[in-house]
Amino acid sequence: MADKQVKVVFTPSGRRGSFPVNTPLLHAARVLGVDIDSVCGGRGLCGRCQITCAEGAFPKHQINSDSSHLSAVCATEIKYGERKTPLALGRRLSCHTLLLDDVVIDVPPESQVHRQIVRKDAEHRDIILDPSTKLYYVHVEEPDMHVPKGDLQRLIEALEQEWQLSGLNCDNRLLKNLQPVLAAGKRGGTVAMHKNQQIIALWPGFHEKAYGVAVDVGSTTIAAHLCDLASGEVLASASTMNPQIRFGEDLMSRVSYVMMHPEGADEMTVVIRQALNRLFLEAVEEIGAEIEDILEVSLVANPIMHHILLGISPVELGGAPFALTTDAAVEMPTAELDLKINGGGRIYILPCIAGHVGADTAGMILSEEPQLQDKMTLLVDVGTNAEIVLGNSQRLLACSSPTGPAFEGAQISCGQRAATGAIERVRINSETLEPRFKVIGSELWSDEEGFTDAIANHGVTGICGSGIIEVVAEMYLAGIVTVDGIVDGDLIGRTSRIIKNDRTWSYVLHTPDSDETQIVVTQNDIRQIQLAKAALYAGVKLLMDHIGTDHIERIRLAGAFGSHINVQHAMVLGLIPDCVLEQVSSAGNAAGTGARIALLNAESRNVIETLVKNIEKIETALEPKFQDYFVDAMAFPNKKDPFPNLFSVVDKPQEKVGQDSAGGRKRRRR
Repeated sequence: MADKQVKVVFTPSGRRGSFPVNTPLLHAARVLGVDIDSVCGGRGLCGRCQITCAEGAFPKHQINSDSSHLSAVCATEIKYGERKTPLALGRRLSCHTLLLDDVVIDVPPESQVHRQIVRKDAEHRDIILDPSTKLYYVHVEEPDMHVPKGDLQRLIEALEQEWQLSGLNCDNRLLKNLQPVLAAGKRGGTVAMHKNQQIIALWPGFHEKAYGVAVDVGSTTIAAHLCDLASGEVLASASTMNPQIRFGEDLMSRVSYVMMHPEGADEMTVVIRQALNRLFLEAVEEIGAEIEDILEVSLVANPIMHHILLGISPVELGGAPFALTTDAAVEMPTAELDLKINGGGRIYILPCIAGHVGADTAGMILSEEPQLQDKMTLLVDVGTNAEIVLGNSQRLLACSSPTGPAFEGAQISCGQRAATGAIERVRINSETLEPRFKVIGSELWSDEEGFTDAIANHGVTGICGSGIIEVVAEMYLAGIVTVDGIVDGDLIGRTSRIIKNDRTWSYVLHTPDSDETQIVVTQNDIRQIQLAKAALYAGVKLLMDHIGTDHIERIRLAGAFGSHINVQHAMVLGLIPDCVLEQVSSAGNAAGTGARIALLNAESRNVIETLVKNIEKIETALEPKFQDYFVDAMAFPNKKDPFPNLFSVVDKPQEKVGQDSAGGRKRRRR
């Protein structure tokens, strides 16, 4: 009986082989290279190696498979069910299940090492789970006077023998507690390995909690996502306003602060690191975990935030040639940045692309993968600087364009950040010129019954970025604003919502019944939007010139702004080029998703590091055509580009051109 060979087929991999009776399934899987997870090394502690026996005849494999062809449920499996959760019907622990006869074994997704984690916030994209930091349980030999050998060497040998790891090193800080940890675990312990080479953490006995954090450091907000390194699941998220705002609302004002206050760089470094530590603590507290269980951080940021976090002065990024200290990916112990996670934790910061095209853009590229697209694809992350990527599988180009903070509500008379009470949706009747709107915090439109009661607690407080885009676009479509962005004062006879404002005209969006501030869109507000959108569009046109195309086939809008913006209104303004509207969509927080991919898949780091080296960087400040494109883009939607896709679904307003809003040359109508 002992010499009898039985056949086993693993699905979905299709790997098959023959083994002696009483061979553990996990051993057979490893021999065949089947992707089955296990942290405890086959001791029945982790429960990650679960499998199911397929029942029935499989002519293709010439196997009749039955659960009786496996050994009976053993005491270890029962104990696991008592200690944790009872195994689901038909599930077995492969480490304690023996082969008795021919079987077909199914390995479920959650038991696969390199399982796919479906990302719900991006199209057609999975994450293959293969983190840089992994846990391994080992049992270390007892000291022996006849074999004089240190416990570290015994630990390394155990890892080599049980897990086939080689070339191992150990953080020196672990030596202090190495022997007490082994003693507490009765010579058994769980090791955290970085890149399967460096021992960075050690726990007594079996330990299965290993977390990582994906972080997106923006100039306005910081977002952190706590992930389980074993499952890829996002367990908790936390965000906060970037505390550097007190040093300047936009990036260049912060650089200016450093120029005028040499100690300012260190101040900003301290506050950003403190903010990250608060987010890490908030995230682990949400799930009842320990901060020491965070073993790795992946991070994206724009170049200025990137430098400040690393303790590097951003002054060189404040003027031409906008030189980065380093554009390579950065990997180091988190302790060097005063980040309070596990003492052996590591941080990976994605590479920068150019002086104003940072690791956040690299994260966006990693998430959206334009290099795999046949269609000419435009990626835009709208912020104080718009990061723009254009290309396909043949070629990729990138640039940044100074849009300013108008899209975030800054420099707008009634502008504000997205918060409860802010107007976020607007529609204007082209006949009556009367508006209707939605505010954050209510699902009702302003002309619907119950709206006043729904907003009673917060009122109407201002206009956020998506709201200002929609109201200006609607004003243009309704004929309130001319092609060149002038509020038409001639309409004062048609509606009381057009009001005189010194030498210009304004549009009253909302007049409150109470003491709230009147919400007005001024001529200057429109001009700020024109300047911002023209800068973005000019940057896109330069990339189109360099790549040799006159049309875009696919547009993805990234970031918080891109998630909430109405793509049709964005195109009406000329914020983005003409495109089939169905091919324009939000990419969500693509930069943050890229950070998450880098956290959960080690190979993705090699992919993005190689890719950014081949991206062509275009410096808009040096391009002679930028100003021409900028001037053309000041018009709605554009002075020269016709936008046929847009105006096939949107009625083009009667063209009005005005020189000024208060008098001067009469506008002509065509």
